[in-house]
Amino acid sequence: MQSTPTPVTVLGLGAMGRALAAALIEGGHAVTVWNRTPGRDTALTALGARGAATAAEAVRGAGLVIVCLFDHASVHETLDPVAADLTGAAVLNLTSTTPDEARELARWATDHALPYLDGGIMAIPEMIGQPGSSILYSGARAVFDTHRPALELLGTAEYFGDDAGTASLYDFALLAAMYTMFAGFLHGAAMMRAAGVPAAEFADRVVPFVTAMSHAAIRQGHTIDTGDYGNPVQTLSFHKSAVDAIVRATRDAGVGTELLGALKAQIDRQVADGHGGEAFERIVEGLTA
Repeated sequence: MQSTPTPVTVLGLGAMGRALAAALIEGGHAVTVWNRTPGRDTALTALGARGAATAAEAVRGAGLVIVCLFDHASVHETLDPVAADLTGAAVLNLTSTTPDEARELARWATDHALPYLDGGIMAIPEMIGQPGSSILYSGARAVFDTHRPALELLGTAEYFGDDAGTASLYDFALLAAMYTMFAGFLHGAAMMRAAGVPAAEFADRVVPFVTAMSHAAIRQGHTIDTGDYGNPVQTLSFHKSAVDAIVRATRDAGVGTELLGALKAQIDRQVADGHGGEAFERIVEGLTA
């Protein structure tokens, strides 16, 4: 573990990169920042960061280089030319990359004798450094252990093993749940707007309802893990009837059915295949077949 704050470089100063850098500065680290588009470091340099004109300049002398860029390709575009300048630093990729892309970056780092850690940020920029912020990590355990004091400045730090793609897998699976949840809210808001109900008023009802219903995921998880779908709370045939009715109500409200269509198709397929008497959770088998 670190006895004194390590010098940290942050590559990429979008909203998230700026939030990461600010939390590290506040935590007492010497922080160097760089962005492909100039001018985004003004507020950070006012806080005490050192602005670098080039990525090569930014990474020299850093103990930890945090990469928070647009996508996997931009990580290579930034790091490939400065690989030799990264000697002595650990690389932490917090760019949203798929599990296989994270593994590819880990192999790239190994080829350049660079310790590599990958992370999935489970927070929005405003949450960084605040209660509720969480970042999931996987890859080199030594990087996680050595730099954990810095990582904890950003949010709760959890380590998921040496496979660099595991944190990304958790990240994207959780985001899949989040995006479909919000898509459901938007679908409902469109239905209610047709009746003149403001979305904010609808949201006041959605939040407590969805919060209460979300606890069912714990039971659903146990059902999926056992593979026993034969003792349902409600059968797939029951849910088919319910979703079919929601689709009709959606059309009656003049709202498109595209978002519900994927769920309806899965339920219809399971019922058609003879699983109508089984549990709703059996849909997962159709998704993984």
